[in-house]
Amino acid sequence: MKLVSAIIKPFKLDDVREALSEIGVQGITVTEVKGFGRQKGHTELYRGAEYVVDFLPKVKVEVAISDDVVDQTIEAISKAANTGKIGDGKIFVAPLEQTVRIRTGETGDEAI
Repeated sequence: MKLVSAIIKPFKLDDVREALSEIGVQGITVTEVKGFGRQKGHTELYRGAEYVVDFLPKVKVEVAISDDVVDQTIEAISKAANTGKIGDGKIFVAPLEQTVRIRTGETGDEAI
């Protein structure tokens, strides 16, 4: 099992959700986050005053999946979240030691 975490632009969330649904991913967790990568924020103009926005609003999507659909999941997220511009985000894949469904006590892939 793997935990796939993707940091994406907020307006791409619906596209990513639909793409994951199409490949059979059943559950996702979404968190509003702020951060920066290579772009290191940007400057904006507000009422004639210029100010620096250090942390940009992003969305973190987390998906627990079986090992056999990792590549499909990464591809679906990559295609759906891509705008071709800086700040599209990153995808991280980490091993998932154990999963337990609280209601039934199921473990492993059955709990996903």
